[in-house]
Amino acid sequence: MRPLSLTLPLFLHLGIASATYTLSEVKAQISSYLDQNQNGTHTTRSAPPSGCQLACGFLDFALPQHVSYPQSVIYEFEESRYWSQQQELTRPSCRFSPTSAEDVSLAVLTFRVTQCKFAVKSGGHAAFAGASNIDSGVTIDLIHLNQLSLSADKTQASIGAGNVWYDVYTYLQPKNVTVIGGRVSAIGVGGLTLGGGMSFFSSQHGWACDNVNNYEVVLADGSIRQVSYSSAYSDLYWALRGGGNNFGIVTRFDLAAYPQGDLWAGSDTFLYTNETAAAINNAFYYLGVNAPSDPYAQVIIAYAYAQAQDLFVIASDLQYAKPIPNPPILQNFTSIPGSIASTLRIVDLANLTVEFNNTNPGGFRQTYWTFTVQNSASLMADMVAIYQEEVTAIKDVAGIVPSAVFQLITTDMTKHFSRNGGNPLGLAGQGPLNLINIDISWSNASDDERVLTAAQNMVNRSIAAARAQGLDHPYLYQNYASYQQNVFASYGADNLAKLKSISAKYDPQQVWQKLQPGYFKLG
Repeated sequence: MRPLSLTLPLFLHLGIASATYTLSEVKAQISSYLDQNQNGTHTTRSAPPSGCQLACGFLDFALPQHVSYPQSVIYEFEESRYWSQQQELTRPSCRFSPTSAEDVSLAVLTFRVTQCKFAVKSGGHAAFAGASNIDSGVTIDLIHLNQLSLSADKTQASIGAGNVWYDVYTYLQPKNVTVIGGRVSAIGVGGLTLGGGMSFFSSQHGWACDNVNNYEVVLADGSIRQVSYSSAYSDLYWALRGGGNNFGIVTRFDLAAYPQGDLWAGSDTFLYTNETAAAINNAFYYLGVNAPSDPYAQVIIAYAYAQAQDLFVIASDLQYAKPIPNPPILQNFTSIPGSIASTLRIVDLANLTVEFNNTNPGGFRQTYWTFTVQNSASLMADMVAIYQEEVTAIKDVAGIVPSAVFQLITTDMTKHFSRNGGNPLGLAGQGPLNLINIDISWSNASDDERVLTAAQNMVNRSIAAARAQGLDHPYLYQNYASYQQNVFASYGADNLAKLKSISAKYDPQQVWQKLQPGYFKLG
């Protein structure tokens, strides 16, 4: 153990990031901090602090200017950076903003000693409260872990977990490369990648989780590990590829990089008619069947309700990973007549993600739900009808914007799921599948119960319709799931058991299950 008489003074002069510590050392340091605190060396208190109050105070002493408190400019700014109103209105006791993996290590050990519950924020784009913010606990905001670098041969990008995808793409675009990442500019690198991570380029290269060469991760014992398929932690590498926040705090992702220039992409918008919907649903079905013939093409189909006009619209979002207008693989979509607006054009990746972000603004109440079914145009029509019926019950809710979003999981994607030992998603080699996201935003908390009931009805009724036709599928995409959905059970019993075994191996005290209660847990 380092001599405490030297260690505590060195916090301020040399910085805690010069070394990592053990749990017993941090416990001794906190004890010494309390002694000095009570003896008047630091702020005098009428009673010794405990729990998260103690954690905040100790981290503020050990790492000055890394901790912010309610009403401070930094705290309120960081609170304002959440996408959903539910997360933004959550109030931690303090916010801790590390600048290194070593800072994160000290924080984890501090929370273990003080038994302070915590959350971790990368981009903060989850819909529900507690996902990456926590009431009365401590939120670790990775905002300063924003390093970006590209290897000399342009085959690997090292990306700090506090980046959002817009910053990643604007860094890489001048170098004519990209990584497999998010499609909305403000989404964080960490949450998307740990949850799976669909991309505009997934038919070519798989999901984001399939393109991580190495994770820098802080484990529950405070150690900092480099985790790759070829490392001593290949089992942990498998678990991190879709296992969420259950295994550690990833501070850096080393991602495979690929040559990439501009795309042809954008959206055609239609007023809803039965004929237009049938044409779009059929085009979607046939793209699922024909996708292997041209893996540069992907689509996102969104059915939405426009409250001001009291009508339904359809957005046909098309992406082609080359700057070639109207490619043959997508002409079943582009030949549909009646578009009332179109943004289809040659565009760079960063600006395309801004367009997607503008259609999904922050600051509102939000709910996400998900489910997966087999590829079927007739079932898709049934699900759209269910969505429209349920929207009718909530169309008077203030600020309501309800959408049902359909995306293909193609065999081109899932063939990559077995790369480097595979991932735990349970989808390798399957497809084509239809991944559905029920996405609803609204203005007031007083309408939460009505909206959540309607959303759950959409999901339950649609799954029942799929099951009646023998077209259901168990998979739940973590990044679109509601907190009420059992994500990891949907990966399959064997994969869930393996995830739990790996969790017990690397986190025997179950720190990530008990002290980091938010988001999706292994159970």
